[in-house]
Amino acid sequence: MNLSYWEYKTWLTDVDFTIVGSGIVGLNCALQLRKQYPTAKIIILEKGILPHGASTKNAGFACFGSLSEILDDLNTHSEQEVLELVKRRCEGLQLLRSTLGDATIDFQQLGGYELFTKEDTALYESCLTQKTMINKLLKPIFKENVFSEVANRFNFQNIQERYIFNQFEGQIDTGKMMQALLQKVLASNIQILNSILVQHFEESGNSVHIETNHANFYTKKLFIATNGFAAQLLDEKVKPARAQVLITEPIPNLHIKGTFHLDKGYYYFRNIDNRILFGGGRNLDFEGEETTEFKLTELIQNKLDTVLKNTILPNTPFKIEHRWSGIMGVGSQKKAIVKPLSNHVFCGIRLGGMGVAIGSLVGKELAKLV
Repeated sequence: MNLSYWEYKTWLTDVDFTIVGSGIVGLNCALQLRKQYPTAKIIILEKGILPHGASTKNAGFACFGSLSEILDDLNTHSEQEVLELVKRRCEGLQLLRSTLGDATIDFQQLGGYELFTKEDTALYESCLTQKTMINKLLKPIFKENVFSEVANRFNFQNIQERYIFNQFEGQIDTGKMMQALLQKVLASNIQILNSILVQHFEESGNSVHIETNHANFYTKKLFIATNGFAAQLLDEKVKPARAQVLITEPIPNLHIKGTFHLDKGYYYFRNIDNRILFGGGRNLDFEGEETTEFKLTELIQNKLDTVLKNTILPNTPFKIEHRWSGIMGVGSQKKAIVKPLSNHVFCGIRLGGMGVAIGSLVGKELAKLV
């Protein structure tokens, strides 16, 4: 609470809009608010030294769902709901690309591949049987077939002989994306205050009183964009879901290009800077991975190492350079929660592991709730 007169006056007085979370959603919310209110005082509160959840820690997949994921969604959603989910993911990716530019985020449409293990014969055959049906379902969005079959061109081992190929899937550089978004926000005269943890908020008349670990202040409107950490501030149906990831050192003459899904999307890998980035394994311990702790577990890291060695790079020497984890926000429904919580408080949360795809759109929609 030891802030000076100048600090309060400059940063925390007469605040029009306060956004909690400087991830994809929060930054896009701020940019949209600036378009709507050119002279408003807008601040973003971020508890980390960098965006803290999944925005800077994801795998950089510009995807909208593998064939098995879409089929799985049909078990809990109607065809129209699934179609709407895919449509929003595509719209969100287009918004991201138009906001920052393909060159800036290093967008490459190398295609996406879904692999099936030797033990997954039933799932593999089910996907092949229903591929035509899903292509027909998605035709209104893409105007042509999304999924096809291709041979094992990358010589992976211990998998079914053919992949399911998605010609529309791409990849981005997550770091470049977030750096560009942050620069765009700062250039729009929007302040980002890092290492600020919001502990409590309460509406008071025509404003919201915010309590943080460093200072308390008032804002006219409050936007919560903390996704996997939402339950720490809100009573909404969002569960944290940790994702563990590793990346290799550069591999000479790496022949693997594209984004890859394995085991219903619970494992995923891609090429980046002549390396393989590989993550997943949450299905090995759903309960244990329902956490906001940024840790690694021996169970999942060992499994990632094994799959990397035996399936992805079976005949290629490699070394692991780095490991990390990120926190997603999930729930029983795939649709994001974007809604007013009161007259002055709004939220855009529960991105369901599709933050790269829908984060820009959710942020824009969040701002438009005002």
